[in-house]
Amino acid sequence: GHAGEDAISDFFKHHPTGKSLQQNVNAAEWTDLITFEGNAQGFRILNKNQYGLKLTYATLGAFTKYPCPALFSDRDKKNRSQKKFGYFQSEKAIFTEVANTLELPRVAEGVYERHPLTYLVEAADDICYSIIDLEDACSLGLIGFDEARLLFENIITRSKSKLGKLSQLASKQEKIGFLRALAIGDLMGECASLFLDSEQQILEGKFNYALADLCPSKDALKNIIAISVEKIYRARQVVEIEAAGHQVLPGLLEEFLNAGIHMLENKKSRKYDNLALLLPEDILLNVKQAPDHYTMTRYIVDFVSGLTDRYAIGLYKRINGMGV
Repeated sequence: GHAGEDAISDFFKHHPTGKSLQQNVNAAEWTDLITFEGNAQGFRILNKNQYGLKLTYATLGAFTKYPCPALFSDRDKKNRSQKKFGYFQSEKAIFTEVANTLELPRVAEGVYERHPLTYLVEAADDICYSIIDLEDACSLGLIGFDEARLLFENIITRSKSKLGKLSQLASKQEKIGFLRALAIGDLMGECASLFLDSEQQILEGKFNYALADLCPSKDALKNIIAISVEKIYRARQVVEIEAAGHQVLPGLLEEFLNAGIHMLENKKSRKYDNLALLLPEDILLNVKQAPDHYTMTRYIVDFVSGLTDRYAIGLYKRINGMGV
């Protein structure tokens, strides 16, 4: 999540090992490292050869909500497509090929207008991010069922006639799942209609809004987000996990990046030779073949950022002698 992005970014900004890499990369690569971005990491993962996805240009273009790099001096954050960035320097050539093939309007060097279908991808992301979090919060007891039900019902308009089935469901889990499905369905319909109504503006690059911010249920959705911030994202168990992440992720990055640096620079160390053996086979092979510090670092970040919370904590404990 965003806490993980911040923890990785802070490692390169503030940690001695992270900061030491600045002298070995160029300005654009350094900006990538100090502003880790999940959207750019997603684009990188989708283009990894070992997954065999072979997605079309249109799919990759639609996926990219922010068709620009991290280092972009004229960035306008009021422009939705420039609020963040969508690809790292390691994928610059791939994204340029995607943009040119799709004939995305060019704004500046490496910067483009969005693919029209990106607005639907963004809407799906916004809807799921809000609705699924509310369902999970209810399941975890962070929000009561009656409160969650009211929040969902404020969104359910087109499918209101189906709410009668709720009384036929036995468990709260089934009921909240049913409400979630109806809410997502109605929001999808609202955003799809708005997309079609705004098609010409979108095609001309003049639409600068998120569909979820303009749909008929926008106020109800904003209310869910406000309550989520108050009762979910600030809940003690969530804050504890985020706090642990700011300790665990930098700890793993320090050790495995040092192992990568030792391999790249042909330095010998029993400790880091052993740590290197803990890397997945494909990551280890890529690190060994990396031509420079930036490429090596990207592979180590791939590994650390892809760990689940539980596995990351367990690995951190083991390599620090706490779980042996």
